[in-house]
Formats: sequence, C-alpha cells, structure tokens
Amino acid sequence: MASMMDSPRKGHLQQLFHIFAFLKVDHNGVMVFNPTAPDIDESCFKREDWSAATYGECGEELPLNMPEARGASLTLRAFVDSDHGDGTTTRRSRTGFTIFLNSAPIIWFSKKHPSVETSSFGFEFVAMKQCWEYFRGLRYKLRMMGIPIPSHTFVFGDNQSVLANTSRPHSILRKKSASIAYHFVREGVAKDAWQTTYLNTHLNPSDMMTKSLSGGEKRTLFTSYFLHYLTYCYPMSINGYVGGLSWLISIS
Repeated sequence: MASMMDSPRKGHLQQLFHIFAFLKVDHNGVMVFNPTAPDIDESCFKREDWSAATYGECGEELPLNMPEARGASLTLRAFVDSDHGDGTTTRRSRTGFTIFLNSAPIIWFSKKHPSVETSSFGFEFVAMKQCWEYFRGLRYKLRMMGIPIPSHTFVFGDNQSVLANTSRPHSILRKKSASIAYHFVREGVAKDAWQTTYLNTHLNPSDMMTKSLSGGEKRTLFTSYFLHYLTYCYPMSINGYVGGLSWLISIS
C-alpha cells in the first residue's frame, strides 16, 4: 500500500479495509525471539570439490581483529524467493527473503525491482545475491561480538535450475547481464560461507514476501514463523484492586 500513496485509487481503499479487518480479528500478534536451535538435515547440503573451478582453493575471509568466540554457537538460515514479472501493470519482478538466527526471524525483505527483468533465471541469481549481501554482513557482526558461527549459512530456495547451477563447480553462465550476481553467489558457495538446497514453494515462508496470499492453511503456516498470539488473563483482585495484566504466550 505504501507504494500507492502518491496516487491512490478506489481499489486501494478496498484493500485497506481488508487490512483493518484482519487487524480487528488478529490484533494481538507479537514477535517472539525463539533461541531454539533448528533441526536441519545437513545431508541436503552437499559440499562439492571446487579446487578445479575458477575460484580455486578459497575460504571465507574472517575479521583480523575478531575477538575470541564464547558461549553457544548459533545457526543462520535464509529462505529466498522471487516472483518474476508479478506486477500486472508494469511486469516488474519482486524479491523476497527472510533470515533466521536459530529459530528467530531477524531480517525480512520484500522489494519490487525498478526495471523489468526479461530472464527469470538471471533474476533468481540477483535475489540470491541480495540475500547473501545481507547475511554476509550479519556473519561479520556476530563474530565481532564474540558469537561463534562455526558453520555455513543454510539457504533454501525453490528454483531448482538456479540451485543446481549455484552448487555445481563446472557450471557456466554466458549471459553477461547476470554474470556478476552469478559469480558472486557461486564464490560464496565455493568458500563454504553458505550452501543451498531446494525447498518446495509451499513450505518456503519467503513466498509471502513476493505476493499477496489469500487466507488459508498456507498463509497461516507462514505467519506462524513470525507471529505468535497472546491470550489475556486478568488475575483475581487483591483488596479490591486488580493485581495487573499478565500475558500468556500461546504458540500457534
């Protein structure tokens, strides 16, 4: 709705009514930082031999003045999605991704591209590159705070062609317009800073960052990754006064 503020139409007002109708019913949703370590099947993230590839023997650059890591290690996950040409008026594409620290969402991103993309394959690599730039900075910040990040970031996407070319050392991309994003993504995989795998679009929470989802099981599932709902409990009054309002968090 924010992108339509300069020239709103009647249809936009109807959508605004839908937003307020949703808030009227589900107005007590809150975000909760869940420190639980996620259960990840690491067998899905196969490490290839990149020694004969263009990038050769390389590794992730660590900060030179990084303090000694202490405490429990944390796991980074990223879910990436894009909707090629989703804008019915301009056919501009949209990128969406979410980054989780253990089981807590800490970064979510949704952006419409300023120009029309003709290649869905190249556009998916651009989406991956944007996501990687975010959590590359995040890995640096966490390490500079003394938090151990021993493993690569686990990246989930739903474009099997892009994921195959991301992790295949001898893959070649000849289209120059997407080559920067292509090599940027693949070099991160070669350094083992991140690894990618396939995730069905109906299980990818970043799908709701690229399009409007109607109410139903899918949207409820994705919303549960971000929001928990509060039930209100008024305790018994003491000496004629209400003791206060306690919030009970119910995970949904």
